[in-house]
Amino acid sequence: MPHDHGPHGHHHHHHHPHDHNHPQDADHLHSHMPSEDVAADLQVLATQFIDGFLQAKDKTSYLKLAGVPFERPGKGGKTALKLVDVELTTDWQVGTASPSFGSRELSYLPFPGEMVRERTNMSLIYVSMDEKSSLDLRDFLMTRKKEIEA
Repeated sequence: MPHDHGPHGHHHHHHHPHDHNHPQDADHLHSHMPSEDVAADLQVLATQFIDGFLQAKDKTSYLKLAGVPFERPGKGGKTALKLVDVELTTDWQVGTASPSFGSRELSYLPFPGEMVRERTNMSLIYVSMDEKSSLDLRDFLMTRKKEIEA
């Protein structure tokens, strides 16, 4: 029988499905992940992908096995862009800056030496006669993840 769920000092433990208008399944938890968790998860995937690429004896085969497209449509959609370079960049995070409450100034926190973090990212560089395009590895991985889950 329905009852009021207004503020009262105890919790009810219901053993029936909750109504989110979608079936209860393994993907349920992922559909509600905060964006920071998705970004962190993506960074872990990117790091593993880059490590594997660096260790692979045959880089081309590694990319093929990972589903990296060697051709992509260009801006006009007519000409296919060809994968010509894999670019690795390394950034060193030496501090954080975030908006300050009630001020236009950033709140800045430089890191002590042991907190400095290295981040390597990969870009896939595609070219045609008319254009050059860079596909960030994290964008590729996010697209792949959605394709796999679909």
